[in-house]
Amino acid sequence: MIMSNLKIDKTSKIYVAGSSGMVGSAVVRKLQAENYTNIVTSRSKDVDCRDQFVVNAFFAKHKFDVVVIAAAKVGGIMANNDFRGDFIYDNLQIQTNLIHSAKTHGVKKLIFLGSSCIYPKQAPQPIKEEYLLTSELEYTNEPYAIAKIAGLKMCESYYKQYDSNFYSIMPCNLYGYNDNFDLKSSHVLPALIRKFHEAKLNNDAEVIMWGTGKPRREFMFVDDLANTIEHCIQSINADDVYTDTKSCMNFGSGEDIEIKELAELIKQIVGFRGNIKHDTTKPDGTMKKLMDVSFAKTLGLVTKTSLSEGLKSTYNWFLQNYANSDIKL
Repeated sequence: MIMSNLKIDKTSKIYVAGSSGMVGSAVVRKLQAENYTNIVTSRSKDVDCRDQFVVNAFFAKHKFDVVVIAAAKVGGIMANNDFRGDFIYDNLQIQTNLIHSAKTHGVKKLIFLGSSCIYPKQAPQPIKEEYLLTSELEYTNEPYAIAKIAGLKMCESYYKQYDSNFYSIMPCNLYGYNDNFDLKSSHVLPALIRKFHEAKLNNDAEVIMWGTGKPRREFMFVDDLANTIEHCIQSINADDVYTDTKSCMNFGSGEDIEIKELAELIKQIVGFRGNIKHDTTKPDGTMKKLMDVSFAKTLGLVTKTSLSEGLKSTYNWFLQNYANSDIKL
């Protein structure tokens, strides 16, 4: 049972690990907008979260009240499949060091951010939290998924053994400002934005997409996740999340779309007038992934941004930063 005196307010010291990434930067923006006054961030060149001794010293120095773990090595199908060793090693090291240091130095609340890829490849749809570890994972991103499962189980285990107020949120596919648009390592949505934009500039006749376009995916604008994390910092504790059958909490839009439909929507928003060609020699990955978010809704957690609205905002951000060469390409 989590102690009731773990009060968090807007002067509490909050560390956002991974603040330069899409999720971490969105969390920082939200906290700043809500007038939090003691936000701590770090760059990997200053605090290498893969180094146990560096992380422990960093926590000992700052005495954080809250830690949000948005730090991770992430990427799309190609990156996950080609750099399997990097993905499992880096993510295990990062999260293990952060979670253990948080316990060692008395952090009042820790929120670990995972991924929907933790669930089995053939999980019933929509995917409930209870389906974790019930059958085999999707092969292409298995190392990343195993690392994330280890992270959420570490949070759960520290809660059970040490009464640590640590828990995990599993978001669906995210997109938004500060996304990764590198075609070799990005996820499908930012890759499509870049492909259609460059095809438009080059007056190309077609854009080639991986796979059949038939898989269905759920997408959420990253600012919606940031809003939920801020609410969780204030109002949701580990006692609210864990049950006899739940080791984490799903969060997403609760709606999915075929990748080819997503491509048509992005094509329209970007203004590309050519054709879409599917390279069916490339893998599709899991055919359908839709999160069951009914549990999150019982805690008052919902998304507000429509896919069309979020895509327009993201493309506008891309245009501004692409033109200024401030974007990761």
